[in-house]
Amino acid sequence: MSVEPQLLIGIRGMRAGDVPAVLAIEEVSYGYPWNERIFRDCLRVGYRGWVATDLDEAVVGYALLSVAVGEAHILNLCVAPDLRGQRVAERLVEAMTRQARADNAEVLMLEVRPSNKSARRLYKRLGFKRIATRPGYYPGPEGREDALLLSRRLVDLA
Repeated sequence: MSVEPQLLIGIRGMRAGDVPAVLAIEEVSYGYPWNERIFRDCLRVGYRGWVATDLDEAVVGYALLSVAVGEAHILNLCVAPDLRGQRVAERLVEAMTRQARADNAEVLMLEVRPSNKSARRLYKRLGFKRIATRPGYYPGPEGREDALLLSRRLVDLA
């Protein structure tokens, strides 16, 4: 099933009741998925979460963000496989960017696998720049994979 971008209802805050749908997307998307406890803990401690929904209000993507001391960090961002490439992730990043600015963050950061070429293209298009490498950050089938640390300034330097 493929849904055109204009058919998306939009982006709304993630609720505890969304966790099963979020977890289902997570599990089909990653070889080393987060578990239910991690998602529930993120919401419990006050991290901001969003879901993208289709016309039937089914969750088709999600994002989690932490903001502290002038920095915002995208913790997790994922879209259902059959909706990738339709700007759902971009809309989720836009929601996180608005929130980060509202929370007075000066920078938005994230880690991405070097092997995740589609995500890297998205982040480049959205203005993220590579600032560092975190060695051995991600688990993988043949050992650990590095993470690229990307950053995007949210405020102009004075």
